[in-house]
Amino acid sequence: MGPVFNLLMFNVDWQSGRATVPIGRMFEYTDDHIADQFREGGNPLLDRLTSLPCIFCEEGTADEIAYVGQINRARITGRDVSLEISFDPEVPPLRNSMMSANRVELNMPYDFEFSRNHWAVKDVDLYRFLLRNVRPRRQRPAVFQIPEHENIEPTLVSAMMPFDAGFNVVYDAIRQAADNAGLRCRRADDIWENAAIIQDVVALIDRSRVVVCDCSGRNPNVFYEAGIAHTLGREVILITQSEHDIPFDLRHLRYIRYHNNGEGRATMTQALQARMQAILGH
Repeated sequence: MGPVFNLLMFNVDWQSGRATVPIGRMFEYTDDHIADQFREGGNPLLDRLTSLPCIFCEEGTADEIAYVGQINRARITGRDVSLEISFDPEVPPLRNSMMSANRVELNMPYDFEFSRNHWAVKDVDLYRFLLRNVRPRRQRPAVFQIPEHENIEPTLVSAMMPFDAGFNVVYDAIRQAADNAGLRCRRADDIWENAAIIQDVVALIDRSRVVVCDCSGRNPNVFYEAGIAHTLGREVILITQSEHDIPFDLRHLRYIRYHNNGEGRATMTQALQARMQAILGH
């Protein structure tokens, strides 16, 4: 018997790290000579099974997310098996559509296997399959560092604006909007965690749920930071005191124009709060 892996297809919350699956669904769609290696007297040999790599997935052949990982602990409770699992941080999430397209190579020759909850053991070298079919990691930036896996703080808003005392009152208005939406706002000069300020800025953007960029004055740093935020896939809200300060490439995006006086900033706070609440789905 060559390398094998567990395929656990159950409609459970795999990301919780825990799952309970019925013993009666074990070894379905598993070749008999493979199943015999992992059971004795009709009972599953959990110690052997937990030594195998796993794919954790739900039913479907479309954009359902699947994860590669391992079973850290398994125990039988009545007619079920309780599992504690973890994902391999070196392998990105998969799509069921990719697995379906390569189902013969995964020893899943029939589409209907994707429409039933079951635990199969497949006589396939999973990591060799992944090397052939999963795209390599993208090239990492050289000017600054971003972690391999993003860690967005769900209540964090960051404000990108010129380091100019004249923008302090604008920042206060942005922060008020965030507070009203149940969020907290920071800007790069609030933090000094790294020797290079660009690393502080990028780290803040990367952790943020929402990034507010003030394009007023066509500040090149703000434009650079807006580009980073867009590239990282963050929700970006553009604000400006003049529509002429919005770069041509970004004018197709919605932006908030404000007047830099008490009434204008108050109006901007209301508009920002509404946009933030819409992003949060409130």
